[in-house]
Amino acid sequence: MRKRGSLPQIKLSDSQREKLREEIGAFYLDVRGEEIGMIEQIQLMDLFEEKLAPVIYNRALEDAKRWFGQVMENAESDFYGLYKDEG
Repeated sequence: MRKRGSLPQIKLSDSQREKLREEIGAFYLDVRGEEIGMIEQIQLMDLFEEKLAPVIYNRALEDAKRWFGQVMENAESDFYGLYKDEG
């Protein structure tokens, strides 16, 4: 199997970034009782996007690969179930 070139870095849309930034601010306020500013929220989001997103993406690929393998295994089993006795 040939190796593909590297994928571009995962980037969120502006609306996704804004929603997550607000979620980070709300989390800090609810859980820690601290208010953090927009710059800190953006810095945390950038850190997550850079470091955590690739880990989650790779895990999702592994999960999809495992699911697809099970589907193909079932399809192969179903295929052989179609054969008729010849004797």
